Amino acid sequence: MIQFLDVAVWAAPAAGLVFAFILVRKILRLPEGTDEMVRIARAIQKGAMTFLRTEYAYIACYVAVVFVVLVVLVDGRSLGDGKHGLADVLLRGTAISFLCGAIASALAGFIGMWVATRAGVRTTEAARKGVSEALAVSFSSGVVMGLTVVGLGGLGVFILMSIFKDPQIVFGFGFGASSIALFARVGGGIFTKAADVAADLVGKLEAGIPEDDPRNPASIADAVGDNVGDVAGMGADLFESYVGSIIAAMALGVAQFGLTGPGGGLPTAVMLPLYLAAAGVLASILGTFFVSTKDEKKIGAALFRGLLVSSAFFALMAFALVKFLAVRVPEHPPYGIFWAILSGLAVGVLIGKVTEYYTSESGPSVRGIAEQSKTGPATNIIFGLSVGMMSTVIPMILICTAIAVSYEMAGLYGIGIAAVGMLSTLGISLGIDAYGPVADNAGGIAVQAKCPAAVRETTDRLDAAGNTTAAIGKGFAIGSAALTALALFNAYQAASGVRQIDITKPNVIIGLLLGGTLVLLFSALTMRAVGRAANLMIEEVRRQFRDIKGLLEGKAEPDYERCVQISTRAGIVEMIAPGIIAVTVPIAVGALPFLGKEALGGLLAGALTTGVLFAIFMANAGGAWDNAKKYIEGGALGGKGSDAHKASVVGDTVGDPFKDTSGPSLNILIKLMCIVSLLFSGIL
Repeated sequence: MIQFLDVAVWAAPAAGLVFAFILVRKILRLPEGTDEMVRIARAIQKGAMTFLRTEYAYIACYVAVVFVVLVVLVDGRSLGDGKHGLADVLLRGTAISFLCGAIASALAGFIGMWVATRAGVRTTEAARKGVSEALAVSFSSGVVMGLTVVGLGGLGVFILMSIFKDPQIVFGFGFGASSIALFARVGGGIFTKAADVAADLVGKLEAGIPEDDPRNPASIADAVGDNVGDVAGMGADLFESYVGSIIAAMALGVAQFGLTGPGGGLPTAVMLPLYLAAAGVLASILGTFFVSTKDEKKIGAALFRGLLVSSAFFALMAFALVKFLAVRVPEHPPYGIFWAILSGLAVGVLIGKVTEYYTSESGPSVRGIAEQSKTGPATNIIFGLSVGMMSTVIPMILICTAIAVSYEMAGLYGIGIAAVGMLSTLGISLGIDAYGPVADNAGGIAVQAKCPAAVRETTDRLDAAGNTTAAIGKGFAIGSAALTALALFNAYQAASGVRQIDITKPNVIIGLLLGGTLVLLFSALTMRAVGRAANLMIEEVRRQFRDIKGLLEGKAEPDYERCVQISTRAGIVEMIAPGIIAVTVPIAVGALPFLGKEALGGLLAGALTTGVLFAIFMANAGGAWDNAKKYIEGGALGGKGSDAHKASVVGDTVGDPFKDTSGPSLNILIKLMCIVSLLFSGIL
């Protein structure tokens, strides 16, 4: 049994990558449509790759610097003793693991976005046949992203653990993944929202044309942004959550059971997170075969059915693993580990349903925002803020329940394993999320290429469901971040030797306050970055409407490339400061004499509490504002052009950086800070 599982640990992720490759081949064989559709798609592909190449060039410089720092400070503290050469230091592995994590995360983001930019136009063409065919293309593209993430993540952790046999070293892999995730999320989020805000405000409100209209200069940049922010960014985000949860659970297993099992290898409990990850890949592949529908009103139900099938299949395999391996934590129930896994899995699904309730176009919260839009932007924004705040309550109760159940069933190890359970079916859950941007792109291409109205209606249905699935994906990412960060926090305590964090101590209180403040500072920087970038884009779109004769009449072509360049530059420049703060502040707090490692623990606790609340609030408020606008655009309350519609556009514009830049970036922030603290705990 153990030998079979040891093979499955690498064979299942490899099977996920093979299945993803098969889906890519299948997508690329599909027709792209008319010459005009192909022309627009090529412009989107070119813009996306231009941004990604530029972003990765800057990130490569950061990776090189951090690699050297890890070599000197973490792996090579004995470099100066004359007994250890550089080769000896590199074999210690933290810097190598970091480099592998950065490369794997960047590669996953690149593959996902490359496929998404080619699936959009094929989804538009498939929409001519019907919703079933269009859903198959867009969902397959999302699944490629999901399976690439779990395939590369699972293989990366397995290979590094096989080499170094120590989760403390393999945390470097998570650090590399977190670093890429933060820059990809922040940079991509700034890019996409700068274009989106300009397309909405100038296009819809000032010029009276849709954001996807070919006359709108920001339309191509907006379509590019959907891919760099919501595909590459979200993929990198969940990649680091996925590998972080596995490594943290293994580290807690080492703390509980040691590094050596009865047969001389790693203890079963230490290997269990990898076994569960392998089971999750297989469950995700199975679930993809249950996602199909011919009813355009049941797209969301079809996607959720696939997730439920995957979750149920994974739960059965998890029970079988716990039973046959007879793994348990002393002084806890015999099947306590299984109940911990199940609590994480169930809470992940439930958080998704709660998010759907607050952000769905048919839900009372979204329709309440739409009703408030009748009296102007102010009441729209007030009600939207209240929806976002209210939406934090149930998810936090669910997260607390998962923590309580998993701890009661299996101690601190149970919390780590619950995070693995929540992210186990990431292969399909990320696919459901990443399908949304592809459907959005397909709708934009349909408008710009002047496809028949029936095509646009089909893509609109896909897009509406995609908005809800995107919101669910963000809620899922935030929930998993809370459990993963808590597991990483416990691993930090074990690594640093801090047994208790006494909140009555002044240095700990300072750490708590600084942690909460850091969340607001990070949010302010990213929101302000979107505002500055959007301001540049708005001025450019206005200039083109003013200076290019015949543009609004459809007799001249806008300069799409200029708008892409503005968003690219803004996204790259503005991502630097938030990224530096996330890495340097924990080290500074831990290194200062009066503060130290206890204050650093307080910093992580303050950032975790405030960060999770702010992330849920911002993501759900933004999603609700977006769908309130779409609800009105569907014909409610006067439809497009009405006063309610204009107010809803303003609300959606405020919500854009909430849901696609600042909110999603916060869950990466709290995990990255935990990993940085963990890696540098030995020298603080």
